Amino acid sequence: MLFLIVPCQVAVRSVVPAVKALMATELVEKHGLKQDEVAEILAISQSAVSTYARGTRGHVIRISDLKDVKPLINKMTALLLDGNDHTQELMTIFCRTCAPVRKSGVACPLCQRADPKVEIDQCRFCLT
Repeated sequence: MLFLIVPCQVAVRSVVPAVKALMATELVEKHGLKQDEVAEILAISQSAVSTYARGTRGHVIRISDLKDVKPLINKMTALLLDGNDHTQELMTIFCRTCAPVRKSGVACPLCQRADPKVEIDQCRFCLT
């Protein structure tokens, strides 16, 4: 049972911060928002936005180079900026963002750290 929970546990600690870091960076750099505005939009603290920007948070795994992630980040930031309530759609897209991350295998070593019984060379859960 624990084995099936591990990918989501890892996502909470690594993928979610990485996604929020990319979103925060896009909102600041591409859309010119201030850190306090981004913090309010992403429901995080201004200091979290600052640490994302400095690269000291949200960078346990590198997902910015994954080709299927960037369009999802762009879509989420666009929805956040249009001023309408897109809560359900945002949650769906946010959850969908984990799929290409898991399939890339970048989180496999983190799963193994979370549960040393996981043998990443034999596990194919996230890759399929």
